[in-house]
Amino acid sequence: MRQPTPALPDTRRQFIAKSLGTLALGLPLGSQAQTSYPERPITFICPWPAGGTADMTMRALCSAAAKALGQSVVVDNKAGAAGMLGLRTMAAAKPDGYTIGQIPISVTRFSQLGTVALDPLKDLSYLARTSGQTFGIVVHSDAPWKTLKEFVAAAKAKPGELTYGSAGVAGATHVGMEEFALAAGIQLNHIPYKGGAPALQDLLAGQVNALADSTSWASYVKAGKLRLLATWGEKRTQDFPDAPTLKELGYNVVVDAPNGIGAPKGLEPAIEKRLRDAFRQAAASPEFATACDRIDAPLMYLDGPDYARYVSEVYRRETQLIERLKLKELLAKG
Repeated sequence: MRQPTPALPDTRRQFIAKSLGTLALGLPLGSQAQTSYPERPITFICPWPAGGTADMTMRALCSAAAKALGQSVVVDNKAGAAGMLGLRTMAAAKPDGYTIGQIPISVTRFSQLGTVALDPLKDLSYLARTSGQTFGIVVHSDAPWKTLKEFVAAAKAKPGELTYGSAGVAGATHVGMEEFALAAGIQLNHIPYKGGAPALQDLLAGQVNALADSTSWASYVKAGKLRLLATWGEKRTQDFPDAPTLKELGYNVVVDAPNGIGAPKGLEPAIEKRLRDAFRQAAASPEFATACDRIDAPLMYLDGPDYARYVSEVYRRETQLIERLKLKELLAKG
């Protein structure tokens, strides 16, 4: 699924150079004259389990932001409902700047599917888009398909027989895989799980033919236990340069599901600016870059206003995707 970008973000080197250049000039980070915020620790709600890839990068980001803010940013994991449980909790908090959190871009889809009572265009303040994710299609190393072309040929020979696991119905990996199948003219049998971890274990055990997931598979691919057929980004990844993208294989599908930082709607402008400035600096920090590199996650920084416009555009595209892939019907089937 191609995620549109209203403004081309800087490369990591350009972005860090600009950010550090601003700091070197001695410009103030936020307006201390307008507000004494923050006067106490800030709670950051991560809507994913502790120890996962999203949790790891968000903790590094919060650690860097805490240095810029002069206060600790405490990560609170509230996982469940494909990231929507934690997001609902954050959106319902008092808009005083002391409860913020990660915004899964899938809220643009789930809100329209009716699985979350939240309007992403009205109920959230957008502070920063930070980084994307690396998704891929993997099979067991013992599988007969050495390339995605061979996998597609097998799927065409046996429509609906090849199975793939994902982290759940209507999530980024399910939707991305179905969009790929549509582009390839194949029919696959989707096996939804309650997360990427159990889906990965079933692939390793031979219970499904393929897995669509973020880099939970990385160490197994490097160890030779799994085979990576393709990644879903705009370009090949640093860690897996031999794996082609869906796009270069002829399928106009790009999925990067960028993470973002937000707050409840109604922040005071001075507090919003303070947080935007802090997370701009945090996104340019070496510790966040290291955390992203560890999971091959691309830097995709956008400042709050550009991030809000990006979300609005994704929302409109999701409206079309929901209809084209008949996601409401798929969700009803469970």
